[in-house]
Amino acid sequence: MSGESVEESAPQGAVRGRDDRDAEAVARFVERFASEMTEAGMQRMASRVFAALLADDDASMTSAELALALQISPAAVSGAINYLTQVSMVGREREPGSRRDRYRLHNEIWYTTFASRDQVLTRWERTLKEGARTLGEHTPAGARIAETAAFFEFLQVELEGLMDRWEERRKTLDLPTGRPAANA
Repeated sequence: MSGESVEESAPQGAVRGRDDRDAEAVARFVERFASEMTEAGMQRMASRVFAALLADDDASMTSAELALALQISPAAVSGAINYLTQVSMVGREREPGSRRDRYRLHNEIWYTTFASRDQVLTRWERTLKEGARTLGEHTPAGARIAETAAFFEFLQVELEGLMDRWEERRKTLDLPTGRPAANA
């Protein structure tokens, strides 16, 4: 980038974005959403990094941009990015002609995240069914594990239908794509 970047001129804790946005209000949103995700069980720094990327118009930032926007150390960014890439919520890409990595949210992040859970649920269901047989399905522990396996089986079927219904619903929404323009 040439000249002073939005990150350098933005108030402390602000996420870069369009000039007509209130940077402090955006920063408050990022922290509030990150707090909600943390309460739901996600790691705190990963929640903050994810929320910052979600609030960025390009859904893409460098480690330095994330550290500046969130006022956290590069090590904290690295740990959060490692977690987010491990759970397939964020991808790494190299800037052309640069050694700097950019971290980008995957397109259709929520759909992709929930759809990928299908594989996890399949493994859990398989393991739980085996565990129920091992313990004996008529023992208290075996029955509890069998019920858990049945719940995951049910959840998978429902999740598949839900994702199909979401795709149909999404087609009816009059929303921008969420993808940056080619010249952005």
